[in-house]
Amino acid sequence: MPRAISLVRPDLTRCSDFLDCVSDFGGTPMDGSGIRDPTHPPVDQGDVTEFVAARLAEEDPATELPDGWVHCTSRWILDAETGEMLGFIATRHRLTPYLLEQGGHIGYSVRPMARRQGIASAALEIALLQAQELGINPVLITCDDDNPGSRRTIEKAGGELEDIRDGKRRYWIGDGPRPQA
Repeated sequence: MPRAISLVRPDLTRCSDFLDCVSDFGGTPMDGSGIRDPTHPPVDQGDVTEFVAARLAEEDPATELPDGWVHCTSRWILDAETGEMLGFIATRHRLTPYLLEQGGHIGYSVRPMARRQGIASAALEIALLQAQELGINPVLITCDDDNPGSRRTIEKAGGELEDIRDGKRRYWIGDGPRPQA
């Protein structure tokens, strides 16, 4: 039976859990985390304070963002029973040309020690409901062509493969009009 999970807003009270989760990735990509360079993640309380503030600001539609950036709802994936941090998921509120080609609306990653337990599927199910509440329809989700686990997660959620571009599989979920590149 898959672990029960919850999605929570980034929160400084979970600083040590966040740092532990990030270290589990060992410098590998952490899609949906908001960490731009996984080889230089936040490493201390000060870094995490700035990081959390930035993630929460990105969620607020009143926040002015740099050109090319979009508002984004970032969540931390927690084990619902133990509170252990299991990964990250983010929902981008709209698509830029780059996100339409490569990144999609939703990005997620589960820490290596917690993979293959249904966590990504459960988190994606919740994030899709949140995307619906934000008025996003259809939702574009991408994954690397050589990532069968993510491919299965997206397909299980109802993703329909549109195509593969530059090594990225592009899936749509929902019945709204699809933006064109």
